[in-house]
Amino acid sequence: MDQRIDVLGIDIDSCTAKEALRKTIGYMDFVPISTVEMLTVDGLMQMGESPEIKEEVCKFDLVMAGDKTLLEAADITEHKILQETQDQVFLKLFLRYLHKNHKRVYLLVESEEEGQRFFDYLQRYYEGVQVIGLAKVSAANRADDMLVNAMNGGEIDCIIAALSAPLQEDFIIKNKNLLDVRIFLGIGKTTLPVCRNGFLTGKIGQFLVKSIFKREIEKSRQK
Repeated sequence: MDQRIDVLGIDIDSCTAKEALRKTIGYMDFVPISTVEMLTVDGLMQMGESPEIKEEVCKFDLVMAGDKTLLEAADITEHKILQETQDQVFLKLFLRYLHKNHKRVYLLVESEEEGQRFFDYLQRYYEGVQVIGLAKVSAANRADDMLVNAMNGGEIDCIIAALSAPLQEDFIIKNKNLLDVRIFLGIGKTTLPVCRNGFLTGKIGQFLVKSIFKREIEKSRQK
């Protein structure tokens, strides 16, 4: 199964983890940079009413659901895809690919603590990944020019961004034409276990966010 579905103005690719991995690995052979996004309910809701951002995200090379709630909202019922999304199989397969092939990556986070935990996670489970650099990206204090220069100077293969929406999307939209990198992978703040901090990423916060999301879906269906 490989199709694009619309969820609150964002086109999401509905495909298996292996299909997504095959596409992503294929991007390694092409320039300029390819953009891959793992979109979560949190990320979609935080984009709010930003039609410009949503329009650009729809142009990304691959947009996957990072949360099975997104697929359920689009009436996707195929058990394999739902389960793989829940278990983050694509991300695990891609990190394994980076590990086995000793690819060079650059990490983007929002705090030193998140960065350290992300780095430790990769070192523990995917030690073959070469982390060339790690940087904090702040909505209040952007230094995109310096960061782009640092990444281009590192001869990296992939950028992995664990940022909030729409900061994550805005960063790559504004800088993709300047980056000499094969792949930008945006995973958001709630995809990796090491990033599960704060109210919105806790069980109660997730319950509230998903409840609001489901109400928005119902509203869109009634229009």
